[in-house]
Amino acid sequence: MSYRALIFDDQPEIRLVLWRLFDGRGYEVFTFPHPAICPLHQEDQCPCPANQACADVIISDLNMPIQNGLVFLEEQITKGCRCQNLALMSGELSPEEIAKAEALGIKVFVKPFRLAEIISWLEQIEKGIDPHRHLSQWF
Repeated sequence: MSYRALIFDDQPEIRLVLWRLFDGRGYEVFTFPHPAICPLHQEDQCPCPANQACADVIISDLNMPIQNGLVFLEEQITKGCRCQNLALMSGELSPEEIAKAEALGIKVFVKPFRLAEIISWLEQIEKGIDPHRHLSQWF
């Protein structure tokens, strides 16, 4: 089964490390230095067909140019994004931001994170991904 991940981080090194991790696990990977250049940012509603999602995983840094990662993920939820596995990463999360992310069902990774933390999360969520699901061809 092939998976798809969207990664948002303004640090090229983090994008590369995460790209390698996800690619090595068989994911089709799209990386962005900030949400504003992602096609999802421009849409008022989720552009995916009703029974599809754009990705299996969306992971975003908190502090990026143009838009805060938590705000971006919250907007995607509000727009009806059907991606079930959202994650936020930062070394500067306030208790309020952690609480808000968790209330929205967003997994939180504190930087500097260990890759083993993300791998453990991926192993857990991959068990729940329907092998017969269809990903949107939007990307």
